[in-house]
Amino acid sequence: MYHPEAVACESLLDQLDSPADMRELAVEQLPALAQQLRDRLIQSVGQTGGHLSAGLGTVELTIALHYIFNTPEDSLVWDVGHQCYPHKMLTGRRKRLSTIRRRGGLSGFLRRDESAYDAFGAGHSSTSISAALGMAMANQLRGLDHKAVAIIGDGGITAGMAYEALAHAGSLNTDLLVILNDNRMSISPNVGAMPAYLATLTEGMPLPSSRAASGKRAVQPARLGATDRAQRKTRGMVVEGQWFEDLGFNYTGPVDGHDLPGLVAVLRQLRNMKGPRLLHVVTRKGQGFAPAEADPIKYHGVTGFDPRTGAMQASKPSTSYTQVFGDWLCQTAAHDSRVVAITPAMREGSGLVRYAELFPNRYIDVGIAEQHCVTLAAGLACQGMKPVVAIYSSFLQRGYDQLLHDVALQNLPVVFAIDRAGLVGPDGATHAGAYDISFLRCIPGMVIMTPSSGEALRDMLATALECGGPAAVRYPRAAITAPLPDAAPALLPIGKARHCRAGSRIALLVFGTLLDRALLVAEQVGATVIDMQFVKPLDQSMVLDLAASHDCLVTLEENAIAGGAGSAVSEVLRHHCINVRLLQLGLPDQWIEHGTRDEALAEAGLDVDSMLAAVRAL
Repeated sequence: MYHPEAVACESLLDQLDSPADMRELAVEQLPALAQQLRDRLIQSVGQTGGHLSAGLGTVELTIALHYIFNTPEDSLVWDVGHQCYPHKMLTGRRKRLSTIRRRGGLSGFLRRDESAYDAFGAGHSSTSISAALGMAMANQLRGLDHKAVAIIGDGGITAGMAYEALAHAGSLNTDLLVILNDNRMSISPNVGAMPAYLATLTEGMPLPSSRAASGKRAVQPARLGATDRAQRKTRGMVVEGQWFEDLGFNYTGPVDGHDLPGLVAVLRQLRNMKGPRLLHVVTRKGQGFAPAEADPIKYHGVTGFDPRTGAMQASKPSTSYTQVFGDWLCQTAAHDSRVVAITPAMREGSGLVRYAELFPNRYIDVGIAEQHCVTLAAGLACQGMKPVVAIYSSFLQRGYDQLLHDVALQNLPVVFAIDRAGLVGPDGATHAGAYDISFLRCIPGMVIMTPSSGEALRDMLATALECGGPAAVRYPRAAITAPLPDAAPALLPIGKARHCRAGSRIALLVFGTLLDRALLVAEQVGATVIDMQFVKPLDQSMVLDLAASHDCLVTLEENAIAGGAGSAVSEVLRHHCINVRLLQLGLPDQWIEHGTRDEALAEAGLDVDSMLAAVRAL
């Protein structure tokens, strides 16, 4: 449990500047270090916000790994990175933890340019085994006696990329250790056959309690040899971890991930072994902080909170684009039994909690499997259903081939509700939805819409559902600025823009939620403002009319300038041999770092002052 009185005291943690210092401690001192680390983590995240429950669950595992392995020469490859805060605290960044996810501060994920101990950048799921295998193979080719360890969760291992890596690694004699951190959760409760299989391995083993277990299960009996395993299979006996064994891994576990002495002992054994091996560790998400243990979903990613009680800081009530989508989907599904919602393990983030409760038979969580998610939607559409894929922009990148080949090439009516389009603030470059317009615009037959308000989002979703082919509606992680009317959504004429403000000389062509900012700019320079609404098909007649009646056109979008909506306007002008000045404002050709959303937009030149300066420079 959290010990606030210990946070202000001089502690073992304060004496450690690196994992090498920690290795000077006796094993008996490590549980006290774990408690101090956990207390400091709770206090710090309580002030800054960030990812909490995943890190609380890996405190002991993180300590044990750095204690046994000679980091950074030995490589620890963490999957996703939600659990990386304890790792950062032990690797020289403890005093900077208060800056995490803030402008100029520590990243909320792993970054190679932040620390030599961050062996591989992370932010998205299921990459760790592939990366660690590559490192292990490089060590072998170079004759280096360095170790490579992949740490992946029971959620992350549901992705196809993880299976591919396991299948490859198991066929080699490469020195690779995979640690499966099984807390029986992703961000939401796990789904699929793999978590069910893991549950059979831990049957009768309850989730570790807040008090460290005795360690009786920590060190398993000696591993069975190949002959023994074959004989037991012949007799019909169950071999623990048989699936992993059949893939070529030496399986150990399950072990209690909060029993530090036991973890140290088993990791010491595994470090000296060769070949592919897998350690199955059972942990509790939110371990040691009662509110997070009781509700690990709520405390996965948090705003500031009271470390003593867990009470979250109150925020101003507002409605987000995500909520508007969720409400529209519930209302639409109530009147159309063919509507099916699909998510790749992002029920909460995509606004599908209420929909999942109301329509459990038409709610599909495929786990962290974006490629399968998209092609599954294609199959549903083939049989007359109306699939709506709720997905983050940066996650849709993983399902791009399926979107192109399985959905668009066959002109199947699948709706892509693309959340987190544009800049996402504290999550930074790994989660920014900077490229979806660019990679969708080149696909024949795609309809791409950019709502400028909550009302427009509803109208566009309704239009996408009825357009008869693949359609995407992209919207940001942001609050809507105007109340929603009670009227039912209206179907929009495909490919038509709308006038918002009459002006002269300069026309601002706005794609999406920068409209409010564009109107402020227009008041200063007397510009015309057009809400373009559709990136594809583009309202070419509107573009040509504006080019004929204005000296300058300015396109505004929260997407990469390269290949974005502004590029579409440029292509139309070139095709018609029209020579008019065109300024494209959007996300520049650089990574936009973490900070608040407003700070990120300012860095991209998309705040009002920057846009005004750019327009006046014309």
